[in-house]
Amino acid sequence: MDNRKKNIIYSILLITSVFVVWLYRKNQLPEPVRIEGKTMGTSYHITYFDDKGRNFKTSVDSLLEVVNQSINTYLPDSEITTFNRGGAAFTFKLPYFLPVLEKSREVFMASSGAFDPTVMPLVNAWGFGPAEPLNPGNLQVDSIRDFIGFDKVQFNRDSVWKSDPRTQLDFGGIGQGYGADVVTAFLKAKGIVNMLVELGGEGMACGINLKTQKPWEIGILDPASTRDNLFFIAYIALKDQSFTTSGNYFNYREVDGQKFSHTIDPKTGYPARKELLSASVFASDAITVDAWATSFMVMGHERAIAILESRNDLEGILVYSNEDGGSEVYMSKGLEKIVVLNKQ
Repeated sequence: MDNRKKNIIYSILLITSVFVVWLYRKNQLPEPVRIEGKTMGTSYHITYFDDKGRNFKTSVDSLLEVVNQSINTYLPDSEITTFNRGGAAFTFKLPYFLPVLEKSREVFMASSGAFDPTVMPLVNAWGFGPAEPLNPGNLQVDSIRDFIGFDKVQFNRDSVWKSDPRTQLDFGGIGQGYGADVVTAFLKAKGIVNMLVELGGEGMACGINLKTQKPWEIGILDPASTRDNLFFIAYIALKDQSFTTSGNYFNYREVDGQKFSHTIDPKTGYPARKELLSASVFASDAITVDAWATSFMVMGHERAIAILESRNDLEGILVYSNEDGGSEVYMSKGLEKIVVLNKQ
């Protein structure tokens, strides 16, 4: 037999062996485990692959309950509620308050104050918090702004305190992302490599979807969606990356026929009124994307684009209205190969 025929036979055998191995591995893949539940005023959905087929729902629910006990303003006895009510320093009892404070300070500084969790009194005043709304006039807004500002909050490894006893914290613009990170870290500690964690629209895609042997595909909600008609403006393939989309969508209040966004501008004291309709952000962890998406909705698309183009740790897709009444889409360069935009 000549060498040419031998090479052909060897090639066929090699291809056949690779196919057999692939087919065997495919048939041996575990079925995905899917769990879901309610937390932080929203829902969570988790899909992961585990050779042992373990169901971690009870553990996840218990973990999120403890996180809520630390940073949820709707709980009357949570750590953040206790801090908000008091005027003295608060000593941390759980490990979840400090990381959110640290990330808040980081993004507060980097966003020039666009992200500021001390907007809690304004969130309440405009009817987006646990307290009764005030529907504030100009004088009320100005007086509340006197004690807004993250520079009025100081903390160390053990405790947090404030320079004005009226200052309060609201982690609504960062807490869900942090919750997703805590759950992701828990599942990684259990040996889970391939998973998709989503909590209130933000989360983490780790590894791949073993059923498709591809990265996890995430849909980005179109700002024109309604509660009864949800549709996506784009799809993105993610591996080992966090995600979120912020927008006014359905969370607004209507007073005397006028709609008010739930995103409060710390500098004006009023709900943000910008051309930016939605901000999708991608980074290495969900707490970061959550905070920056909130920041972008406050500052508007022009400043958001400038930040995205100046940093290599953030990627984003921004949908904003133009002068003609239509909408434009900005996408950072790092996403061009993994995003499919739906035709408008």
